[in-house]
Amino acid sequence: MTDMTEQNRTPPEADAQSSAQPRKAVRRGGGDPGVRGRTTIADGVVEKIAGLAARDVLGVHAMGSGLSRTFGAVRDRVPGSGTKSVTRGVKAEVGEVQTALDLEIVVDYGVSIGDVARAVRENVVAAVERMTGLEVVEVNIAVSDVKLPDEEDDEPEPRIQ
Repeated sequence: MTDMTEQNRTPPEADAQSSAQPRKAVRRGGGDPGVRGRTTIADGVVEKIAGLAARDVLGVHAMGSGLSRTFGAVRDRVPGSGTKSVTRGVKAEVGEVQTALDLEIVVDYGVSIGDVARAVRENVVAAVERMTGLEVVEVNIAVSDVKLPDEEDDEPEPRIQ
């Protein structure tokens, strides 16, 4: 047994060499730490970004159809329901690298619908791509109504301000 033990030992000069040389840092995991793993973005996140970006465009009076705005107004009045739903009138389909959006808007009377739709597309694409890194492949816009100057808003004013 003694013969086997001595054969498995490293010679003393090899131990001296290995301890004298500095050890190389071993990089584990490989690659840049910023690209390790996956990032997923929920549909609702893209919908919120798109909804806020669309509302920023001059000429967009509201988002969603008349029915969804009516239900939204009722929901907004319920205590504890939070603020207005920014996703109303927005539907997103999100993949790993691309997204497609459907928006339903109400425009103010007198504005060019084509110009408003173009501005909404540009604003939504810029905001979504900048914030998520996803490629926006399409933004479909349905104009469901025109807000006339003498019409009352579907959403009543709150009693307390």
